[in-house]
Amino acid sequence: MTKMFSSPQLVVSAKLTTLAQTAFGVAIALNLWVNPSLAGDPFRNREPHQIGDQTEAAFKAIFQQGNYPAAERYLEQAISKEPNEPLAYAIKASLAYGNKDWAKLDTYSQKTLETGQKLIDNDPLRGNLYTAVGHFLEGAVVISRKGTVNGVPEAFSQLRQVYEYLDKAEAISANDPELNLIKGYMDLLLAVNLPFASPDQAIGRLEQNAAPQYLVDRGVALAYRDLKRYAQALDYVNKAIKSTSDNPEIYYLKAQILKELGQKEKSQQMIQEAIANFDKALTRKSQLPGDLVKQIEGERKNAISLKNPG
Repeated sequence: MTKMFSSPQLVVSAKLTTLAQTAFGVAIALNLWVNPSLAGDPFRNREPHQIGDQTEAAFKAIFQQGNYPAAERYLEQAISKEPNEPLAYAIKASLAYGNKDWAKLDTYSQKTLETGQKLIDNDPLRGNLYTAVGHFLEGAVVISRKGTVNGVPEAFSQLRQVYEYLDKAEAISANDPELNLIKGYMDLLLAVNLPFASPDQAIGRLEQNAAPQYLVDRGVALAYRDLKRYAQALDYVNKAIKSTSDNPEIYYLKAQILKELGQKEKSQQMIQEAIANFDKALTRKSQLPGDLVKQIEGERKNAISLKNPG
C-alpha cells in the first residue's frame, strides 16, 4: 500500500487538505431531526460496533441531513458524554478545517489520533482506522500552516503512517463498511489526481463494501464529476437524492453536475435545471456554513450568466 507514495510530489498531487474536507467534512434540519435515542452504528446493519448515540446523531445530521448547527450541538454532547469516541473528534476537525480554524483543527486532529490509539486494545479495527485518520488530519494541519511546498516532507511522513494503519485495519476486516467508506473516499481522490491510479477500482471498493449507501452514492457522484463523466455522475447523485432528499448539499452537487453537463452539451434546459437545484440548496442555507452558502451563490450566479449568453 505505501509503495504508491514514493515521492513528496505525489502528496501534493493528492491534495491532502482537500481529502480531509472530502472524506469528513464536505459534508452535507431539515424537516427530519435525528433522534439520539434511536441512534446506533451508522455503518453496519450486522454486528454493530459501540459508537456513541450523540456521535452517531452528529454524523447523520451532517452527512444525511446537511444540518451543521444540529451537528455542532450533538458534537458538544458527544465530547462530554462519549469522550473516547474518535469519530466525534474527526468530525470536529473536519468542521474546523471548513471554517479555516487552524487552532481547532490542530486540537481535534490530535484528539482523533489519541483516542484512535487508545481504542486499538478494545476495538482493533476502528482503533487502527481512526489512528490512520488522526495521522491524516495531522498532515492536513501541517499543510494548512506551512503551505503545500514547505509542508510536504512532514505531511508525506504522516501519509505513510495513514496507510500503515489502514493496512492494519484492513488485515482485521477487509470488507468492513466503515473502513471501506473512509478508504474509498481517499482512494477516489487519489484516483482523480494521480494518472496511474484506477478510479474504477476505487469506485468498486465503495460500491461493494462501503456503507451507508447514501454516502457511497454521493462519493461515486463526486468521483465521476471530477473525472468529467457527468452523465454517470448525474445517475449517482439522483440515487443519493432518493435517500437524502432533505439534504441541501446533495442538490448543490446535482446543480454542479448539471451545469457542467449543460455546458458540455450546449443545453439551456440543463443550465436552467442546474439553477433550480442551486435554488433548492439555498432554501435551507440557514443550516449550512456561511462560506459554503457564498460558494453556492457564486456558482449560481455563474450558471445564470450561461443562460442565453451574448
